[in-house]
Amino acid sequence: MEHEFTKVIKNALKDTYGNKSELIYSISPILQYINLKTRAANRGSKARSSFGNLYAIYVLVEDYLQKGFDDNGKYISYEGSKYSQLLCRQRKLPFGQKLQNHALNHRLNQEFKKYFPTCDYVPVIRETSNNRYWFNENLLFCIIEEQTYNLAKIIIEIIEMYISTKTNAFEDFIKSCQPISQLTEVNPNEAVDFIVKLLQPNIDARLFEIVSYSILKYYYYKQTVFFGFDLQDIQQENLKLYKTGRTNANDGGVDFVMKSLGRFFQVTETTDFKKSFLDIDKIEKDPYISLSLRKVRINYLKKLEKIHKSNTL
Repeated sequence: MEHEFTKVIKNALKDTYGNKSELIYSISPILQYINLKTRAANRGSKARSSFGNLYAIYVLVEDYLQKGFDDNGKYISYEGSKYSQLLCRQRKLPFGQKLQNHALNHRLNQEFKKYFPTCDYVPVIRETSNNRYWFNENLLFCIIEEQTYNLAKIIIEIIEMYISTKTNAFEDFIKSCQPISQLTEVNPNEAVDFIVKLLQPNIDARLFEIVSYSILKYYYYKQTVFFGFDLQDIQQENLKLYKTGRTNANDGGVDFVMKSLGRFFQVTETTDFKKSFLDIDKIEKDPYISLSLRKVRINYLKKLEKIHKSNTL
């Protein structure tokens, strides 16, 4: 699969391996997988950044290099990386603050096998009894004409270039937002043009969702509704729009919820309505309001249990 960031990957390989770079890329499943997971670098607004799986590779290979296993060949006797340390390292990386254990435990391996079903190896080796992790060294080795190339350093370099690309895109957005408060006073048309540009298909998914939320929240914030059971007891309430979670989260397609009408909003720039019908089906089967109430009820019961235990003691 060729995309905009593929050129960056292949240029980095060429700088390191010269005329062997194309051959190394063609026989390395892990490099091809990283290429697949970095297609969001210059892609449309709904392309996911895939930091979870990439960071799982990054922290394991980083640990491999920091301990010098690329030179001493003793990785086979390594006791393994601790899960807590790997997760902590992931969350210190840009955009990784909320990452969970899915990629390290199973998601990376499952997706890798989906793309490379004939490959004999999976990236993550895990010992469940003591929660230790290794990166599969077989995927780091590339043998050409009886010469072995270790890809650990170039893998780190490629992922860091991808992180830099995504970070720069987000920082550029923040910088470009700073003068917007003055634009509305000096030239309102420029402010409108600025917002329209942020809704284009080539804008990062997080930005697309943030801007969509801002527009809808502004649109509804002055609108009111009236509730009551009789004419003598009617209350006026402002419509309020809430986000259901973090942008690009696994939210089942529901991005915003409106109070007091209980409306659900699903934000997308695509004209394929099949996805919207699937999201409607999810809401009917398991409404987010019911889900939220269940969570509140569970938390309330936990608090009652703690109070009961403290009283009995």
